[in-house]
Amino acid sequence: MAYTALYRKFRPQTFESVIGQEHIVRTLKNQMKTGRVSHAYLFCGTRGTGKTSTAKIFARAINCTNPTADGEPCNECAVCKDILAGRSVNVIEIDAASNNGVDNIREIREEVKYPPTQGKYKVYIIDEVHMLSAAAFNALLKTLEEPPAHVIFILATTDPQKVPATILSRVQRFDFRRITTETIAQTLMGYLKEEGQQATPEAVRYVAHLGDGSMRDSLSILDQCLAFFSGEEVTLEKVLDIMGAVDQTIFFEMTDALAKRDAKEAMLLVEQMMQDGRDVKQFVTELLQHLRNLLMAATLPDVTRILDLSAEDGERLKKAAGVLSPEELIYFIGKFSDLQSEMKWATNERILLEVELMKLCAPWTEKDLTALAARLGELERKMEEGVPVAITQATPTEKPKEKPKPKRRPPALPEDRKEVQEKWALLRNDVEDAVLKGMLSKVEIGFKEDEFLYLICAYPALTDMIQRGMDKIAAVLEKETGKSFELRTTTKDEYEKWREAAYGKEEETPSADADAEFASLLGQYFPEADVE
Repeated sequence: MAYTALYRKFRPQTFESVIGQEHIVRTLKNQMKTGRVSHAYLFCGTRGTGKTSTAKIFARAINCTNPTADGEPCNECAVCKDILAGRSVNVIEIDAASNNGVDNIREIREEVKYPPTQGKYKVYIIDEVHMLSAAAFNALLKTLEEPPAHVIFILATTDPQKVPATILSRVQRFDFRRITTETIAQTLMGYLKEEGQQATPEAVRYVAHLGDGSMRDSLSILDQCLAFFSGEEVTLEKVLDIMGAVDQTIFFEMTDALAKRDAKEAMLLVEQMMQDGRDVKQFVTELLQHLRNLLMAATLPDVTRILDLSAEDGERLKKAAGVLSPEELIYFIGKFSDLQSEMKWATNERILLEVELMKLCAPWTEKDLTALAARLGELERKMEEGVPVAITQATPTEKPKEKPKPKRRPPALPEDRKEVQEKWALLRNDVEDAVLKGMLSKVEIGFKEDEFLYLICAYPALTDMIQRGMDKIAAVLEKETGKSFELRTTTKDEYEKWREAAYGKEEETPSADADAEFASLLGQYFPEADVE
């Protein structure tokens, strides 16, 4: 007999065997018990979460001649057996990706007139319904809104945003959740026991992690590992060999090398990865994930649930979170994201990776605000660690330019606005949210010739973060000053450009190289630092 893939062999046959979708299963069962079955459903969710399987179980349950007390299909009666075998004319499964024309929908409109030959309902399961053409959607509207009493439509899609609002308003929508790594791992262990196969918990959990919330993807990866290592116990090292992935330890070592600006160590790690036959693109993808996890661990108090990690992995990540500052992590994530895009068109991904690592380990050369924030974050981290920082003050290479005359003087600020600007360092300390309070240390207060109070952020990425806490900031200002302000965010660069355009250039210092400019900024951010 031909071999059956694991994801087909273990496809759920009852509601009870549907993993991770208890909220949907309970609703469907209650609808059948109370006789409130709808005429149309929309099942949404990522791949491998059980949309089509649930639709088939539901089709059997509402047509079963001997359903169980809790609404499960018996899978033994003639109707259930015909549906399971795929020979029932009352359950029609349509792939909208290849049958997406208006003529295909017209055929359905003609067929729904005829009652089912077996059971109570005729069920149409339209998979990937978002692939239907606009004309096909329009042809489906009236039938979907008022189908005959013996017809039920179940639409399934991985992209509900592409389904027209006119369709969404005519169906009951059920969103299938991504299955957690822990749930997938526990389910896979049960399947392995049933198959008589052996695998270590670490290997199974990593397979579940690679599945990315999809039970089908996880089963396919596990099936591949079992086939390659037939009769052997599947270990984490073997899974890494099959998938071209790397051990998590290398990511911790790589972040250590980046923190120390150790280009030699970074190159050795790349060489080790290539000698092990790993895939460069996969490495960059997982390194990005690791940097994101470190950023979460560095800024949030408890990340175990958010990152879907075991307690041990969460603790290890928390200990490593202090290796790089949040500003550095944000900068590195941006750089490796750009690198990931460039690799799509590269013929030699290793060279791109090595060049990027060399640039990140070299002295800072970029002058954009994100790079500057990362550089300041690095200096702050080193000062906390007690590492001495030397800044060389360069002599001016050019004569000072003549100071341009200002166009006009800025108007005097009202007392309430002036008070907020002068006391900002104290006011921001009254914010209770510790994360938001830390961000506000890089925010200044400014005003334009309008009614708004502007929060001037040191770099663009900070504006989005501050925007989420505007209500808390406004509440603190109103409490401490007794007056309410309308807040807006802007970047320091944008604010300075506006001020220059409105009032002309302020007095400029002589031109100097990057180190001299940075020394001035360092004095502004760390006035009490002992800088050599």
